[in-house]
Amino acid sequence: MKVIDGNIASPLGFSADGLYAGFKKKKLDFGWIVSEVPASAAGVYTTNKVIAAPLIVTRESVKKSGKLQAVVVNSGVANSCTGLQGMEDAYEMQRLTAQKLKIEPDLVGLASTGVIGELLPMDALKNGLSQIVISGKADDFARAILTTDTCTKTCVVTERFGKDLVTMAGVAKGSGMIHPNMATMLAFITCDANISSQTLQKALGQNVETTFNQITVDGDTSTNDMVLVLANGYTQNEEILPDTEEFERFAQMLHYVMEDLAKKIAKDGEGASKLIEVNVLHAQDSLSARMIAKSVVGSSLVKTAIFGEDPNWGRIIAVIGYAGAELSVANIDIFIGQLPVMLASSPVAFDAEEMQEMMGQDEVTITIDLHDGDATGQAWGCDLSYDYVKINALYRT
Repeated sequence: MKVIDGNIASPLGFSADGLYAGFKKKKLDFGWIVSEVPASAAGVYTTNKVIAAPLIVTRESVKKSGKLQAVVVNSGVANSCTGLQGMEDAYEMQRLTAQKLKIEPDLVGLASTGVIGELLPMDALKNGLSQIVISGKADDFARAILTTDTCTKTCVVTERFGKDLVTMAGVAKGSGMIHPNMATMLAFITCDANISSQTLQKALGQNVETTFNQITVDGDTSTNDMVLVLANGYTQNEEILPDTEEFERFAQMLHYVMEDLAKKIAKDGEGASKLIEVNVLHAQDSLSARMIAKSVVGSSLVKTAIFGEDPNWGRIIAVIGYAGAELSVANIDIFIGQLPVMLASSPVAFDAEEMQEMMGQDEVTITIDLHDGDATGQAWGCDLSYDYVKINALYRT
C-alpha cells in the first residue's frame, strides 16, 4: 500500500467540486462528489436517537439498492430538528440534485452540517446547484464541508490487485461535537475497486470500531454523524469477495484511510493544541482495552491536564478504575510519552525537565499496560483549552 498526494476525486471515475452558495457568510459551503457510474455504497450513521433529515434520506437510499452515484453536502445549516419541513427540504435537495445530474433520486446521498434547528435555505441550495460543475475543483470539496475546522482532512492510498492499481481516497470534517458511536462527524471515502455493497459494508463495519469510534473531542454525539464509502469498480479488477486475501488487503486500505482521518479529526478538535493518543496493552479483551483508552482520552480532567502540560497521572488511573472494563488493578504501568509515572501500580519518580519537554509537544502519547491479558486498544482525542469554551459559547453568533 502506498500513500500518495491527491483528493477525493483521485480514484478513477470520480469528480468533485465545492463553492460558495450562501449557507454561510463568504466561505465555501456547498459541494458534491459524483461517480460516472452508480457505485456500491456502504454507510454508518449516528446512534443519536435524534437523527437529521439528510441522514434519514441517505440511509433509505443506500438500503434500497446499495448504490449511490452522487453525494451532495452543505455546511452552515444542519437541517436537524426541523420537523416535516426539514424532511421535505431534504427530499427536495435529493430531487434537485438528481435532476441536475440526470440520474434517479435514490442514487443521491445527502449530508448537512452546521447549526441545529434551522431550516435549509432553499435559495442557497438552488444557487449552489446552478453553479456546480462535474469537472470542478475537487480540493474545494474538502473546504466546502468544514464548519469550525481549522484545516481540511484528506487521505489517499493505492494498492495493486493483480494487474490493476486501486486508489482509495477519504475526506472528513469534524472539530467539535465528536464522540461517535458507529460514525464520526462527516467522512466520505471513494474507491475505484470492484466490490459489492454487501462486501463493502462488511469492510466498513469491521473497521469503524477501531478507528472513528475511538476518537472523542468533547463527549457529544452529533445528530448528523455519518460515514459513506463509494466503490465504482472503474478499475475493472476481479471482484473482491469476502473471506479472501484480497478482501483482507482491501480492508487494510480502508482501515488506514479511516484511522488517518480519525486522527486528523481528533487533532483538529475545537480550540485544541495537542493530539492525545492512548494505547492500552495486555487487557483481558479488546472491548475492555478500547473502553479504557477512550475513557482516558475523553476525560475532561485528563484533557485539561494535557493542555496545562501537567503530568497528573492520578487522573489517568482514576479513569481506568471507572471505565467499566474488566481488569485487575494490581499491576498497572502508566507511561506519558516514554517516561514511566507508575509501575506495578506504584508511583515512579521522573525527571521534571524531561517530562516538561515531552508534554510541550503537539502530540502526547499515554501508554497503559494492564499486565492482565493479550488484548490491545487505541483511542485518540485532544486537549481541552480555553478556546474550546470561547468557540462553543459563541457558535451561533
